[in-house]
Amino acid sequence: MTSTASSLLVIYTGGTFGMVDSPDGLIPGHDIESRLRRTLATLPPARQAGLADFRLIATPTPIDSSAATPADWQRLAGLIAEHYADHAGIVVIHGTDTLAWTAASLAYQLQGLDRPVVITGAMQPLEAPGSDALTNVEAALRFAADPRLQEVAICFAGRLLRGARSRKWQAREADAFVSPNHPPLGEWVDDDAVLYPGRGLERAQRGAPRFELPDYAPLAAGAVPRIVLWPGLAAWQLEAWLLDDRVKGALLEVWGGGNVPDDPRLAGVLAQAVGEGKLLAAISQCPHGAVAIGHYAAGQALSDAGVLSGDDMTPEAAVAKLVHLLAQPLPDEERRRRFLTPLVGERAAP
Repeated sequence: MTSTASSLLVIYTGGTFGMVDSPDGLIPGHDIESRLRRTLATLPPARQAGLADFRLIATPTPIDSSAATPADWQRLAGLIAEHYADHAGIVVIHGTDTLAWTAASLAYQLQGLDRPVVITGAMQPLEAPGSDALTNVEAALRFAADPRLQEVAICFAGRLLRGARSRKWQAREADAFVSPNHPPLGEWVDDDAVLYPGRGLERAQRGAPRFELPDYAPLAAGAVPRIVLWPGLAAWQLEAWLLDDRVKGALLEVWGGGNVPDDPRLAGVLAQAVGEGKLLAAISQCPHGAVAIGHYAAGQALSDAGVLSGDDMTPEAAVAKLVHLLAQPLPDEERRRRFLTPLVGERAAP
């Protein structure tokens, strides 16, 4: 099929959406284009007619998304950038387990989008009875054809969510994704893709692609850990994580509005790590609301150590942003400034 500027690109990466039965359980399937087109052909004629033309490419080895790494995020962003100019919009079919992580990373790598990149998947395989796959991909195709959408978004269970604001919240239910601190960008209403005015990035992005596609390979060895605080956390445990030379940054998930244990030894480890040039940030373990580092006396150690506030970011968006900033040749102060700056609507504006 010859692509045109009005056509869409569908990128298949694997996941439950395209899985098939095997003696060992569900595994990634093949021949996804013929299977997808055959399933779309079961829609009522009027809904078929409302879909934009598309071409499909599959990544060389479709995977279960639980196996995805930052290197996969980098390869996918490169693939999108390679084909971006030839298509009006892009749909990525992805496994649900790490879909929100990929969405956040793509948002940072593809800053300045002037057309849609919509990520979707399914909780049940495409051909399974009662599968959510057809509804999800139909809605994703419709949203991806709307030029007013100019960012990376997740389309799932009838809602369009900002990619850098979303989390997988259900292990088995079809309504698997939420956006805790940002309203939906749109919804699937009466078989129509409806965008809500004023919630998108089209003005902030200004329609001028300024993609940043850094090499994530130097961070492949776990250089940005995610550390969730728990009662009884000892300084030697935090030291083992943060003072390892292979660690370049870390996300701390603290309590409430930004609190940590009242332990000078813990505070000393944090200060030493920041002093060594490591990029440390903190968010709340609570899914709703934001941290306010230093607002409570119990969080003053974070402020004193130079730990950055992640405000109301999701863990997925915060870790992906740390990885993205650390992969670039930036001075430490510029990395810190950019972390505190909303780049793709991933955090509240200061």
